[in-house]
Amino acid sequence: MSIPMSDSVLAAIIAGTATLSASLLQLRSALLREAARGQSASRRKNRVQTILLLIVVGAAAVAGFALSQWLTSGERLAQRTLQQELQARVAEISRTASQLELTRAGARAEIENAVLRQIGADGVVVAATVAACRPALVINAPGTASPPAASAEAGRACTEAEASPVTLCATIPGSAKVTEVQLFSRLADSDAPWSANRFVPGQESGQARFAEKYSQSTPEGATQQVCQVFTHWSAEHARSVRMLVRYSL
Repeated sequence: MSIPMSDSVLAAIIAGTATLSASLLQLRSALLREAARGQSASRRKNRVQTILLLIVVGAAAVAGFALSQWLTSGERLAQRTLQQELQARVAEISRTASQLELTRAGARAEIENAVLRQIGADGVVVAATVAACRPALVINAPGTASPPAASAEAGRACTEAEASPVTLCATIPGSAKVTEVQLFSRLADSDAPWSANRFVPGQESGQARFAEKYSQSTPEGATQQVCQVFTHWSAEHARSVRMLVRYSL
């Protein structure tokens, strides 16, 4: 590959070459004149030769300097070209890394959204076991005789007002929209399928009842909660409860 020369280096080479050529021509002319005059002017000849020698040395120095500048400029140009190529490679690698990181982030977000959508279609399940209700005992003051119905009071059933409600809460994505809430309840020792023990919100069944409506919390961060209250006032049996929440994104 040829290395281009700058204008200053080319001018220096041309000047050095011209000076050297002029010196050689002057030297040739002087030799011819001295040969014609003979040996009478030997001292003058020596002086002229000395001057010509100085001129030749000067021209050689200029030519050498110009040549060195040309070679040095070629090296600098090659180094600058290599540096530019390296910078271009580094910039290309940086762009590729950034694009790869964006692609990975996008793919990861898409996978996470697909998983969340599948969970929403299948439904988020929350379950709990509620113990049998225990009615409040009537305690008589010391020295007070128990009423005849005291023994029967101990075995009486709870009322709905005496039962302690249980709240079931399912956590879903903050941007999700609830599409369905299914409610189930069965005796704790029952193996009957959940599908056969579905409850209607607000409807009493087996001394148990779900609230008429579910509540939905305000999204905090990336999640929100869907909650349903369940009340069980049977004093004879514990119950298992289950809530399934489906959502869409």
